[in-house]
Amino acid sequence: MKKLLICTAILAATAALAQESAPSREGGYGLGRPALTEEIAAWDIDIRPDGLGLPVGSGDVWTGEELFVDQCSACHGDFGEAVGRWPILAGGFGSLDQEDPVKTVGSYWPYLSTVWDYVHRAMPYGNAQSLTDDEVYAITAYLMYLNNMVDDDFELSNENFLEIPMPNEAGFFMDDRDTVELPEFMAEPCMTGCAEGVEITMRAAVLDVTPETATDAAEEQAEPETAADPAASGPSPELVAAGESVFRQCSSCHQIGEGARNGAGPVLNGIVGMAAGQAEGFRYSPAMAQSGIVWDEATLAEFLADPRGYLRGNRMGFGGLRSEEDIAAVIAYMQVAGAP
Repeated sequence: MKKLLICTAILAATAALAQESAPSREGGYGLGRPALTEEIAAWDIDIRPDGLGLPVGSGDVWTGEELFVDQCSACHGDFGEAVGRWPILAGGFGSLDQEDPVKTVGSYWPYLSTVWDYVHRAMPYGNAQSLTDDEVYAITAYLMYLNNMVDDDFELSNENFLEIPMPNEAGFFMDDRDTVELPEFMAEPCMTGCAEGVEITMRAAVLDVTPETATDAAEEQAEPETAADPAASGPSPELVAAGESVFRQCSSCHQIGEGARNGAGPVLNGIVGMAAGQAEGFRYSPAMAQSGIVWDEATLAEFLADPRGYLRGNRMGFGGLRSEEDIAAVIAYMQVAGAP
């Protein structure tokens, strides 16, 4: 009881003191001071889609590459392909309507100002806001290059910042749910003409959530096994599986297989045995288009080991595979996955 009385007395004294020293809510609480102009400027660093807030400055692709390798590649890879579970920054073109969309600067982001603002505000990880304005321009230019938006001689500045549209800018629109969807949900529900029964017409492709029936199980067990065709010789399944894992380093720029599309790099279907620079609809560098190379296992192996050294002037940004085993595996995977 004694402790309770003491605590009650302390609370009462604190409340009385607060009433005596603190002004009314309308006048404030007597804390702090107005922020200085310099303090407001230190926080007010956001960049708007129309370029408002951009500082004067510039940076080119090659300077951006050097900075990106030094400051960003530990998490995002040398070419925006990502390391581990860090975000992928390049590629993913045409994947937004697929079952596993890859949302990158080039495939998804609607505004270049978001790139500049985020790099400036939050990167590099653990040392945010350490980059100069010119360095941010250069890194942003390199990210544009990785996403096939500009050539390697491009220089980004506050003057040309709005001249190059983002690839997916048209994929965004103003939120119209209050005028389009809300009236539909507010209307009286239709309770006539309903289907008499329900049947499964499609099955989940990513998650195995469609319930199986006894008929499904019986049909699966009844499927006859097919004998291997000795004439259909090719890479071993183990080598192909290993190559599929290695190909993840390439997938930020290249697609292969059914439904593949050109992205930062060309489609690789049928690449083994194809002349270089032949993927339809892709803008190759003059060096690649005029090289006369035919991609067989030997030329692919040399190229994959050192893309820039093997063919000077090509736009392949990847530094190369260091392991002969990885090279052999990824070529085997491309043979199988890209077969016509």
